[in-house]
Amino acid sequence: MLLTFMLIAATLVPAQQTPPEFTPSANPFSDAIRQSLERESKNLIAAAELMPADHYAYRPTPAQMSFGQLMFHVAQTNFALCSAAAGSAPPMTAAELQKTPDNQSKESVAMAMRKSFSYCTAALAKLTDAELSGEASLFGRRTGMSRAATLVTISNDWSDHYSTAASYLRMNDVLPPTAQPKK
Repeated sequence: MLLTFMLIAATLVPAQQTPPEFTPSANPFSDAIRQSLERESKNLIAAAELMPADHYAYRPTPAQMSFGQLMFHVAQTNFALCSAAAGSAPPMTAAELQKTPDNQSKESVAMAMRKSFSYCTAALAKLTDAELSGEASLFGRRTGMSRAATLVTISNDWSDHYSTAASYLRMNDVLPPTAQPKK
């Protein structure tokens, strides 16, 4: 079965655009996270901007976060985990990060998203793989996680939250960023 999957995947690769030239890196893990950050930040910020303001309160079920809460949660997580991975203080206090976005406008939530991804980009810009074995701390407290594990967590969160946001967009008849026609 694995062989069949690999053969199918191999036939699909040539049909897609040519990948960039591979260049070995002294920091392959950190570079991969930075590439993920670049891609996922575009998708998540675009999702925040595509959802109409009057649908920011939309939630598929009462137990789920609203779209606005989901987007604000991404910003909160970015500030907290990027600071933990980079070993620097977050630009917001724990109390500021815990504020709920229930009454915040689309503009303020989208602004928080842009600021959080800008912060992550700056915080992770010079991170090296050699720095990732140390323990991450969050607001001066031990986490029990390495800085590398923190980066894996946030990278997974970006993908998870984008898939949720894309579903919310589709449920509101909005095509998600990755499904938009190429220009």
